[in-house]
Amino acid sequence: MASPQAIRFAKAFSRYLPLPPTLLVISLTNIIQSPRMDLVLLPTPCSNTTSSYAPHSTASWSLSFYPQPLLNIRRHSTTGTTPSFPFINTLGFISYLASTLAFYASPLIRHQYAMRNPSAPHPTVQFNDVVFALHAVILSALTWSMFAPRIWGFEQGAAQNVGSVIWGIAIGCILVVIVVTIFVSSSPGRGYDAERWAWIDVIYAVSYLKLLITVIKYIPQVYTNYRRKSTVGWSIGQIMLDLVGGVLSVVQLVIDSLLEGDWSGVTGNPVKLGLGYVSVIFDVIFILQRYVFYRQPKRGVKEAEAEDGERSRLLGEREDER
Repeated sequence: MASPQAIRFAKAFSRYLPLPPTLLVISLTNIIQSPRMDLVLLPTPCSNTTSSYAPHSTASWSLSFYPQPLLNIRRHSTTGTTPSFPFINTLGFISYLASTLAFYASPLIRHQYAMRNPSAPHPTVQFNDVVFALHAVILSALTWSMFAPRIWGFEQGAAQNVGSVIWGIAIGCILVVIVVTIFVSSSPGRGYDAERWAWIDVIYAVSYLKLLITVIKYIPQVYTNYRRKSTVGWSIGQIMLDLVGGVLSVVQLVIDSLLEGDWSGVTGNPVKLGLGYVSVIFDVIFILQRYVFYRQPKRGVKEAEAEDGERSRLLGEREDER
């Protein structure tokens, strides 16, 4: 039976997604009925108290992956967006999926975690976190694939290749994980002694990649909007949903700490708190770009997109001349 929360979310967000509310109810019911919905990149000791904001933030983040690919399909175009964002986002969620699976399913990693955290020996990662990560990888990769004209045949804009800086960051992240893996495997305990360099440190390194990627992944699109002086083609729906998820994630940490009278849930989980703030800051920037800085005049969408496409082509020609 569909939960009341799923029904409310489906009705609220159906205007962002061209899908029947019934479909959203079905997809959200299993997510929201999970006993714990908070997303913790680096599992840390935490309380069993979970505020009612947790499922709302997770559902908002889950839904935020849909508006952009659906907008691309509707426009039959990827103009106005940069492939750097879905590319680095896919890498980030692959790292998140790997770390989440390790903390959830690996007996070795869970044992080493318990050895290092005797007061709270059980990681907070649960099955719904794994599902969320897998869902994020699939949708991010799908959005990135839309920049391949041989697959989708969409209209391409001026910037349709992943930037060299983003490629450099991605390669650097992979190299860091490889170096840490080699270091752990050659340590005295061969990675099996939790008191020394252990395999759990490799998982932590993978987790920190997600933190780094979250900090930088929005920058290419912010710059693209600034350069084009337009946000046509960039879905504001995904930003609104991401903003709701980020705000509720921070609120959840604060509420849980208030209920317990213990602020270690905030100070002891700086990754989640920091990610919430970073997400909110960039969402606010995108909203300002959309509704204040580069607000489109009141005219037809096709006319705005045509003018925007011409501007993108001119920018591309100028860059080629350089």
